[in-house]
Order: sequence, then structure tokens, then C-alpha cells
Amino acid sequence: MANKNLNGLSRAEAAERLKQYGPNRLQPALQRAVLLQFLAHFRNPLVLVLLAASGISALTGDVTGALIIGLIVVMSVTLDFVQAYRAGQAAERLALKVAVTATVLRDGQAAELPVMQLVPGDVVLLSAGNLVPADAHLMEANDFFVNQAQLTGEPYPVEKRALPSDEARSAAAPADWVLEAVDTVFMGSSVVSGSARVLIGRTGSSTALGQIAVSLADQAPPTAFEIGTRRFGMLIMRLTVLLVLFTLLVNVALHRSLLESFLFAVALAVGLTPELLPMVVSVTLTRGALRMATLKVIVKRPSAIQDMGAMDVLCTDKTGTLTEAKIRLERHVDAGGQDNPQVLALAYLNSYFESGLKSPLDDAILAHEDIDVSGWSKIDEVPFDFERRRVSVLVQRAGARRLVVKGAPEDVLRLCTHYQDPAGGTVALDGAAHQRIEALFDSLGEEGFRVLGIAWRDVPIDHPHAVISDESELVFAGFAAFLDPPKASAGEALKAMAASGVAVKIVTGDNERVTRHVCTQLGVTIEGVLTGSEVAAMNDDALRARVEGVNLFCRVNPAQKNRIILALKARGHVVGYLGDGINDAPSLHTADVGISVEGAVDVAKQAAAMILLERDLMVLHKGILEGRRTFGNVMKYIMMATSSNFGNMFSMAAATLFLPFLPMLPLQILLNNLMYDVSEITLPLDNVDAEDLASPKRWDMTFIRNFMLTIGPISSLFDFLTFYLLISLFNAHESLFRTGWFVESIATQVLVIFVIRTRRNPLRSHPNRWLVLTSLGVVLTAMLLPFTPLAPYLGFTPLPLSFFGLLTVLLISYLVMVEGGKQWFYKRLMRA
Repeated sequence: MANKNLNGLSRAEAAERLKQYGPNRLQPALQRAVLLQFLAHFRNPLVLVLLAASGISALTGDVTGALIIGLIVVMSVTLDFVQAYRAGQAAERLALKVAVTATVLRDGQAAELPVMQLVPGDVVLLSAGNLVPADAHLMEANDFFVNQAQLTGEPYPVEKRALPSDEARSAAAPADWVLEAVDTVFMGSSVVSGSARVLIGRTGSSTALGQIAVSLADQAPPTAFEIGTRRFGMLIMRLTVLLVLFTLLVNVALHRSLLESFLFAVALAVGLTPELLPMVVSVTLTRGALRMATLKVIVKRPSAIQDMGAMDVLCTDKTGTLTEAKIRLERHVDAGGQDNPQVLALAYLNSYFESGLKSPLDDAILAHEDIDVSGWSKIDEVPFDFERRRVSVLVQRAGARRLVVKGAPEDVLRLCTHYQDPAGGTVALDGAAHQRIEALFDSLGEEGFRVLGIAWRDVPIDHPHAVISDESELVFAGFAAFLDPPKASAGEALKAMAASGVAVKIVTGDNERVTRHVCTQLGVTIEGVLTGSEVAAMNDDALRARVEGVNLFCRVNPAQKNRIILALKARGHVVGYLGDGINDAPSLHTADVGISVEGAVDVAKQAAAMILLERDLMVLHKGILEGRRTFGNVMKYIMMATSSNFGNMFSMAAATLFLPFLPMLPLQILLNNLMYDVSEITLPLDNVDAEDLASPKRWDMTFIRNFMLTIGPISSLFDFLTFYLLISLFNAHESLFRTGWFVESIATQVLVIFVIRTRRNPLRSHPNRWLVLTSLGVVLTAMLLPFTPLAPYLGFTPLPLSFFGLLTVLLISYLVMVEGGKQWFYKRLMRA
């Protein structure tokens, strides 16, 4: 199987192997057959009870009723399945747009392909920031370090290298796949530094990850949206159990048919249960994801849309978000503050020979000026890491070896015992010189420059390797100063965020002077500053006490970024984090909403819930508003289900106390519920008022409960009024009573959406036309049903025309009263 050709497979070979081994993914079984997905929707306990009741009806001779009940249940399940399936397909198409890719050699040419298309025998090129896409052996490696904590739990990077050809092993040999193997990398590991050419040996379920059945990333904790949905479900379940038990006991006490009473109680439970909620949530979130895609925001996890709408704090780096990310090397000064070509030459040597984690600063150094390094050769390297914040290369020329160090100025300067004068000589670094150099560093920062310290040390010619302990007793050469101008659009975006109730906190590895300078240029008010050293000195309680009043966190490392996010979450904030580097991955996972960008490293894109196709805060602001719009439409359905719908079902349960017959047949309750559900299918398309987009939105169970207790009784009041009028004015028998109330129930339940959907006067808030059409269509259908040939099978009888005049008066009165109750509720809420 193994192909030792450095140029990889041909496209034809790869296609054959893809057929043989299947896609390179861990759990292909998740893509179940469509039929199985459909059948899974029958697992709802209420659906199973209804089907059982249908079977009991058939056994007792009521075949027609059994068939109609079964048909309605199947229609409801099919409706839910079709919407969920379409939503899933749309989400999958969006996910493919940001699928993690790998650089693969096919026919000798490098190509970016989705990792799912990789096959055993493929040759893949890896570099810092990549995720290892499959289990593989190293063919070539250059200062290659990986983090394989996913499998080992060991947080520190380990070095991997290719074995000499006489030691090379077959990629097919199962015995060779051991975690300690120096020439083997495993799916899910991340490349910390260096580069390598690897030969894929195992893909998909055959990998080490696949064999122990774990996913690429840990399961994220439940989001605020998921927790809210669960709590709402529990609230409805408790109400349903109480009402159903009450109804069943009353009917049994009145010696009514046990089977009919059971069917009525079950149908009542279905009417109370907002079984359309999963479909409404799924379709609304998917529609939100599609709309966000047009706004250049790709959603990987749909529930993150609502979390985006609830977000009230955004943590972001400075570079590329507030600035242009077009970094230029502006100055290269020695310890005296004068431009010095020797400083540039040393910086160039370090960046040129660095093979690990190159940054935009390296690109700026190399692009500044071409320097002839042909006389130099590289011996070794100590790669960059985020704890040391520096990189060292050991180079040789003309029989002399020199260690050249580049990194965070304060860290580099701390390791120096001498400094280089303008003539190239070395002078002892005393206290006065140290203060002058620090003052130079501060002045560069205040001018808006991002600064790197440059230092060196000569070592003996027989010094074989570079190690961290070599970074001592250095000679300070000078500073390389870079400029990254602020984005023209960033200032307006920050104002828009503040106006929308989102506090932006800048969390950066840069020093505070540079960050302050950028904030001043953008008009950002600085509320407070914390540095990485100050964060390190605080325990978690102290940090939680400080994060609220601070909006600049400077010189922080990845672990400190994570602590800051956790502290904000502990204070009750919904936190978003925008990042694109390897060091951002932990924070992206910890935040409520992890946001990355299209050009980010694989590790960051994998950890993020959303991907921005443009690194622009204004794009993110549009995404936040879309999240709030999505949540607003979900809440409309919930407010419907907990007010008008609940009121009608409560009336039905209470009516059994004084009516000598069931107020509705079980079949009619199911039909009522189905028609109500159909009327709400277009709710995800509805418009949302501007005031509902003005601030973060979260689940509030107290709000939902109080709204239900305000509007629900109004619904029940009109139901009882309908009961009275049907009996007193129309002398309604069982069939006429049930038909009249069925029509009134549908009309009030459905049309009240136009009152509940907005806090405004309904005449001043325009609903989506499809919501209008489906709602009016369902009400009209309910009115016509008693006059169709289906009426006898459904237990309906034609209604007198005078009933519709009465219905019009009742309906207008009901909607006006609900509007009054709604306005009273919101005014009381504003005063609270």
C-alpha cells in the first residue's frame, strides 16, 4: 500500500483508493439512511402513545377513527422530518465551505483538498498551524514539533523527525503505529512549528482516533440556547402532566368511556406539547445560517447563531481586526536609537533561517530589503513558543558560529548582559544603559510601533545544537520597529457594537503602549488596562473582580486569554472570541461563540463555531444582528405555545367538569394541533422589529412564565364565553358544539400571532407575507371544513351563517384584549 514516491499519488490512483478505503472521517455512520432518519422522528413518546391509541381504536372497531388518527400523526412527523432534513442538508452545504483542507501532492503538484478526500499513500505537506489530517509517517522533517495531547494528554510539544532510509518502515505495518514513534504523527495532532512531508498510512476509522471512537475535539458544553430550550421543555412537561392527569381523573370520575377518556387525555397532551419547536428552531437557525452566509459569515454550529445574538462581550485581538494587518518594517535601531544596518542584518538572518512558526513580522523583515546571506548556513534552531515568546537560530559563517535571537523586547532584554554600540563593539549592560534602552522601547510603543528585540551571542565552533539554555548572556543589538495602521472601518464598527450593547475587549500579546496608540486613533475610550504579568499575579477570584472594568488586556499569553474569558463567563456574560492563530484555539473553544476567519490556521478554524470570510468587525456586527433576529423568531413561537395554545388546552381540560360530553374528540384535537402547526411553518421567515435587535437577547424563563400567566387566561376567558354562547344562543348539540369551538379555537390560536409577534401596535409592525398567507389560509380552511365531504369523518357538522358573525365579533374583541394585556405586561416589565 505504501507509496514511497515523494511526488505522491496520481489522481487516478487516489480515486481508486478513495473507493477502497472510503472518506477520511471518523464517524461516517452518522450519515444514516434517509429512511432511518425518518423513523427516528417516531421516537417521541407522545407519538408512540398516539400510535398505540390508534391501534387500540382499531381493535375496538373504530377503524375510521384509527386511520384518521394514524394519518394525522404521520403527517405531523413527516412535516417535522422534511423541515429538519432540509435544514440539515443546508447546514452540511455551509460546513463544506469551511472544511479543513490539506496540501496534498497529486501528480507531483501541490493541491488544497478537503481532508475527507485523503487516502493511504497520499503525500501531504504540513507546516505550523496545520492539523495532522490522518495517521502518517514522516518522509522529510525540518524542526518539526507537534502537540498530540489529543491522544496522550501531554500538553508539551514533541519533536518528530524522519528516520534515515535504512531505518524507514512500511506505513502499512500495524506494529509501527505507536504514539512514541519519532517518525509518526497522528490524526488530530496540531503542528506547533517547523514543516514536514508525510506519507498517509491510515485514514478515517482506522486511525488511532477512530479506533478509540473519540471525536477530533472534546464535546463542547451545552450552549445558553440549548440549556434554555431544555428548561422550556421541562416547564411544558410539568404543565402537561398536571393537566392530563386532571382531565383523566375527571373523566373517569364521571364514568365516561375509559378508552375515549384516555384518547382525549393523550390528544390534550399533544395539543399542549409544542412538538413543532424542534422544527421551528432547526429551520429558523438554518435560515439564519443561510442569511449569515450572504453576510460573509459561515456558521459551523447552528446553535451558535443564538449565542451570537445573546453575546454581550466580544474579546478580540488587535492585529487584523482593529488594524490593517499589513505590517511594514519601519525602523531598525540600535541601543542608541539610531538606524543601524547591523540590526537589520541580524533580524534578517533570524527570519530567513527560521523554519518554525513564521509570523507577519518575519514577512515584513524579509520584504524590507534583500540581504545576501549566501555565506551563512543554518546549524540548528530553538523554535518559537508562546511561553518564551522568542525564536533562536544557530548559524555559521567562515568558521564562526553565532546564535541570533529575536522576540518580545522585555524577554530578550532580560537575557542580555551586554549591548552593541554603533561601531559594532560590545559594552556591559549596566543599570543606566538598561533604563535608556527601556525608555527607547517605550517611546517606540507610544508612537504606535510594534517592536521586536534583536540579540546575539557567539558560541564555540564545535557547539553542536541550539537549546533554550543557550539564550543567556546575550548581546543586545537593537529593536526592529513595525507599523500596522488602524483600519478605516474599525472605529465605526466599534461604535456600532457599543450601540448594540456589545462591549469590545481587546486581548492582545502586544504591549500596552502600542495598543493604547491604536485605540486613541480609533476613538476608543480606555476604561482600564491589565497586563499579562498582572493577570499572572492574580488568582481567579481577583481576576473576576477586575475584568468587568477593563477593556485592554496587553502582553497576555494563550493561557491568560483563556482565564480572562472564563472570568467574564463567571460574571454571567455571554462571551465571543475572535482569533485566527494556534494560540487562539483554547480561547475559541472556551468562549460561548468562537469566531475565526477564512485565512486562519486549521486549528483555529476547527475550534471556531463561525468563520468570517472577511476579517472586519462590521461583518461580525451584522452577524450579531442576524443572531438576534433568529432568536426573536424562535421566541415568537414559544410565546404562542405558552399563551394562546396553552389557554385553549386549559379551557378544554376545564370544560370536562361541566359538559356532559367531551368538548372535542381526540381526533379533532389532533387536527387542531396539526393545522396550528402548519400555520407556523413560515414563522422563521418573519420580520423582526428594530427594537428587538437593539440589545443582546437571552432565554428568560421568568419572562416566558409571566407572559403565559398574562395572556393564557385571556384566551381561556374567550373560550368559556364561546362555550356559553354556543349552548345559550345556538342550543348546540355535541357535534355542533365541537365544530363551533374547533373553528373558534383555530381562529384565535392562529391569528393571535399578529399581536404577539411584536411589542408594537400590530398595525405598525409588518409581518412577512408568507406568514400572513399561511395563517389566513389555515383559518379559512378550518371555516370551510364543516361544509366539505370530510366533515362526517371528522365529527363536524355545518355551522349556521350567524355563527360566523358572532365569531368575527369574538375574534376582534379577543385580539384587542390580548393587545391590551400585552401592552400592560411590557409596561410592567419596563418598570420592574
